[in-house]
Amino acid sequence: MTKRIFITATNTDIGKTYVTKLLIRELTELGHRVGVFKPIETGVSDLPIDGSALLEVIQHHNKAMEHLTVDDIVPIQYVLPAAPFVASGGESIDMQKIDKALEKIETLCDIVLIEGAGGLMVPVDSELMMIDLIDHFKAKALLVTHCRLGCINDTLLSLNALKNAAIEHEWTFNCREDDNTFSEVSEPYFLKKDISTYHISRDLNDLAKALIKA
Repeated sequence: MTKRIFITATNTDIGKTYVTKLLIRELTELGHRVGVFKPIETGVSDLPIDGSALLEVIQHHNKAMEHLTVDDIVPIQYVLPAAPFVASGGESIDMQKIDKALEKIETLCDIVLIEGAGGLMVPVDSELMMIDLIDHFKAKALLVTHCRLGCINDTLLSLNALKNAAIEHEWTFNCREDDNTFSEVSEPYFLKKDISTYHISRDLNDLAKALIKA
């Protein structure tokens, strides 16, 4: 059975697509046939930006996916850059369409990276939140968190949500060049609490191995 890893984040614009692309490369170098899938993308005026970037990278690393289109990678697309519930006008999400699209991807890989939209509590429709999709897919989660002021609160809230939902997960910091106060104002908390952390910039190989560990 294909192993599913769901990449989520503490909010939007945290670096899910960036981290997913890094993991495609790293897992491929570890000898796996990797696939990628983004069930829903909003803010699509022409082509899905994130989905197109993911398709380009996956087709480079997995030749079996060269015939796929961006619509295969992103089956549900909305124009309005908002939560799917809002972008769809409150319509129910077509999970059968999503599941069928994922099945097609999984015939071409042994690990599939599934990128969510926004954070865990983003409403997908009137019944489902993004965190519910992780459970639906029976996936292991990777939480990507930022390094700006406020990351302690954002990280702990998301980790608590994953824990309460009994979702197996790993998590990583995605620090950017301008996050120059992180080591002074946020990282000391995690170090003093002896909370084991990954940093995507230095621990990519270890993180990839942890994600695929049984």
